[in-house]
Amino acid sequence: MGVAGATLMPSTLSLTAAMFRDAHQRAVAIGVIIASVSGGTAIGPLVGGWLLEHFWWGSAFLLAVPVMVVLLVAGPLVLPEHRDPRPGRLDLGSAALALLAVLPVVYGLKQIAAAGLTAAPAGAVIAGFVVAALFVRRQRVLADPLIDLGLFSDRAFRTAVATLTFGIFVLWGSNYAIAQYLQLVAGLSPLHAGLWTAPSAAGVIAGSLLAPRIARRVPPAVVIGVGLAGSAVGYLVLATVGPVDDLVHIVVGAVVVSAGLGPMMALATNMVVGSAPVGRAGAAASISSTAPQIGGAFGVAVLGSVVTAVYRHAMAAAVPAGVPDGVAHAARDNLGAAVAAARPLPDVLADPLLTAARAAFTSGFQVTAVVSAVLMGLTAALVLRRAIRPAAASRAPARRRPAR
Repeated sequence: MGVAGATLMPSTLSLTAAMFRDAHQRAVAIGVIIASVSGGTAIGPLVGGWLLEHFWWGSAFLLAVPVMVVLLVAGPLVLPEHRDPRPGRLDLGSAALALLAVLPVVYGLKQIAAAGLTAAPAGAVIAGFVVAALFVRRQRVLADPLIDLGLFSDRAFRTAVATLTFGIFVLWGSNYAIAQYLQLVAGLSPLHAGLWTAPSAAGVIAGSLLAPRIARRVPPAVVIGVGLAGSAVGYLVLATVGPVDDLVHIVVGAVVVSAGLGPMMALATNMVVGSAPVGRAGAAASISSTAPQIGGAFGVAVLGSVVTAVYRHAMAAAVPAGVPDGVAHAARDNLGAAVAAARPLPDVLADPLLTAARAAFTSGFQVTAVVSAVLMGLTAALVLRRAIRPAAASRAPARRRPAR
């Protein structure tokens, strides 16, 4: 499922670059694509939550079957065909190295958060970075590299890719924490949690659709930087969420975050695809899709590990007296285990245990929100600095050469 699904966005973006050669039209088209993805992200949890409440868990996977049938029938009839006359060879060795670089690092980070810094997870992280270096070295010598590193020689391309990576890093990490908060702290069902997360998708849709129009009058980098600064404010709002809070509070913060990230997702993607030559649009599109996926994977791993680490530190001495050792051990591991272990207990023990566990999780949630706010603030400053510097240089008067 992951391999097949990963082909969708690069194909869609490269096809968009081939269909829309005008920069403004391409920006609007990519904004529509980002808005469509966000709409699907909002609909998915709602439909999936309804299925989980009425059928067995595997029904959520069957949801994709009718959708794929429609696409398989309609795609060949509607989508134009664009082929690279010289596509090159697919290097499976590079694909294997990419997996062997990412997976050990993700595993090591999660294990370090779970059990502390020990030899095995530290070795896994180091091994992942070593394999990543081998991957980069292999790409430099291949005639048909899996990732065209030559594209990174363009500064606008590098900045846009980095912005996408860090933006999705914090977005996926915070969405993971918000979903856990709504279900395990607020006690909502999967369906109701999906309803409360749906408004944040509206923020991405609004931001990604409005940004291309604003970018016709304001430099795109400025639009991206201001949006990232707004998302930092949204994360500061989320940092004030408490263990017993109004759900409107968390929704407002999430909507501000998503509305600020929407312009970045649309305009940075357009900058990545548009900065590459026409013949390399497919390679640029694959990078614009791969970088956010890697950032999102590390966001869930790193920020999720931060939540876990803070939770376990807080729960080390917060388990109420009288709780059985087996239940106390499970409760110290994570909030989901605490909720499950507390069910058989009498209310006099279960209530204070769950109160302590939910407070510990909320502390971790607040820490990740502050970390995300700092990351978005720094990224916004970097983008705005790069946007202002060329503008200032273009306004500076040219120096006259001394007469000889």
